[in-house]
Amino acid sequence: MRAMRLVGAVTLAVCWMVSLACGAQTAQVPSRWTQPASQLAGQIADVLGPGQAQITVRNLSTIQAGEIPAIRKLLEQDLKARGVLTGGAESANAIRVTLSESLRERLWIAEISEGNTTHVTMVHLDAAEAAAVHATSERVVLRKEKISGLIGREVQGIPVLAAAEINGHFVVMFADRISVFSSAGGSWTESNTFAMSPKLSRDPRGLLLPASDGGSFVAYAPGTQCNGSYSLPLNGGTQDSGWTVKCRTSDDPWPVYQSADASNAPALKAFYNTARDFFTGVVTPNIGVDLPAFYAAGMIPRAAGGAAVLLAGVDGKVQIVENGAIRPVAGARDWGSDFAVVRSGCGAGTQVIVSGSGEAASDNLRAFAIPALDAIPESNGLAMDGTVTALWTAQDGKSAFAVVRSESGDYEVDRVTASCN
Repeated sequence: MRAMRLVGAVTLAVCWMVSLACGAQTAQVPSRWTQPASQLAGQIADVLGPGQAQITVRNLSTIQAGEIPAIRKLLEQDLKARGVLTGGAESANAIRVTLSESLRERLWIAEISEGNTTHVTMVHLDAAEAAAVHATSERVVLRKEKISGLIGREVQGIPVLAAAEINGHFVVMFADRISVFSSAGGSWTESNTFAMSPKLSRDPRGLLLPASDGGSFVAYAPGTQCNGSYSLPLNGGTQDSGWTVKCRTSDDPWPVYQSADASNAPALKAFYNTARDFFTGVVTPNIGVDLPAFYAAGMIPRAAGGAAVLLAGVDGKVQIVENGAIRPVAGARDWGSDFAVVRSGCGAGTQVIVSGSGEAASDNLRAFAIPALDAIPESNGLAMDGTVTALWTAQDGKSAFAVVRSESGDYEVDRVTASCN
């Protein structure tokens, strides 16, 4: 589930073929655009054949806005060399070019409409070249801080579902229990553990939310809800003995997002399908739209006021709910099933941190802005030391936590922060 990029240019030879004095324009466009531009024009011409068509170019990538007119001009010239004349309002044919990008690649997509028929063709940009192109375009820098020593030998290989920092401790929800870690000598050691009996599931998920009092939490697992609290121990007991965690069977809805703008907006709660490991789409309070089944939700504050709800659907689609309607988000087709909304104050102010789709041995995280219905990349990829299995917003709203599974099957928790470049 991630967003993608398109790039292109035309060679000097093409300029000669169409007898245009365009040397000055081609000089402004990096030579790396030459091959994908030529390929895309060739694919479009193969579909349309000689004739006329209207062309539009939409940029959802990190290509600088000043380059887009030159790229469009070069595409028009290359199409003309192949017998496709662009322009003319009387033409019934339309070419919609989208320049997009993902964490793994850059992509040009052309939607070619002939009457009631639409064809789609695309050109991939080499990944190594794409990384070099993107190296200078980031507006936000992602950094990770490993919670060192968190996973000791006694808990290696057991899935971590969620975690939170509470009252100087690190509380971790595993697939079978909740453990409290205490800091000692610069590392975390497990000091308390409380059994938990969630319903068996194929891909266990969990949620752990600290309370505003700073000393308690509520945790959700499939078919189970746990409440934990900390109080100062009496009669000379150790600091760690003050923890109490009680679990019960529950089908209550889970809070599915935290506000990223500190507005204290009411939490949206959703009912979890314990047999299938996702949220059913039934939420409370009702937001006026029938929602599809989804894995994750978040709230995106808007500059003009109000907020939109972002959903990662079980069908791989990312959609946004706003003004009583649900619409797809462009540029997010290869995002992972989890995301975290963070308030960095950089770029657009609020970013969505996402991982890539699939089970990558070495995953990446990346920050996107969603000012409207497009996911705009705002950072380079942050390499992780394994596969990201869970991702959520930290209590401060300004950072995120990511659970990472290494190739050996061990789990670690990283704090991810976003800062201005």
